[in-house]
Amino acid sequence: MSSLPPIVREAWESREGPTVAATISPEGTLNLIYVTCVHRYSDEIILVADNYFNKTRVNLNSPGAHTGSLLFITKGGTSYQVKGKWEYHTDGPLFDDMKKWNPAQHPGHAVAALQVEQVYSGGKELA
Repeated sequence: MSSLPPIVREAWESREGPTVAATISPEGTLNLIYVTCVHRYSDEIILVADNYFNKTRVNLNSPGAHTGSLLFITKGGTSYQVKGKWEYHTDGPLFDDMKKWNPAQHPGHAVAALQVEQVYSGGKELA
């Protein structure tokens, strides 16, 4: 596992608009969704609330490794991609944390946790 470098932690605080989350089905089909209920849990883990997942939930609950990524853009127009392994939690500390910041009007069925492995800005690898 890697961690977010300082430049990306700062960029995360100035992100604009929704974040894009990517998962892969067991058959290898890519699934991309916009997510707005996201939170940097630590320098190694970024959380996404499962409020209305469908294919994403199926992908994360399928057998095997769950490689994926998050893509976000800053107010200044710089984009960052965080790649890693997804985990899906319906209870425990990460789920409890999500319940603290996920808006009350959303169901918060579970939380997807991306374990940071690689970080990019454009074609430049940062971690």
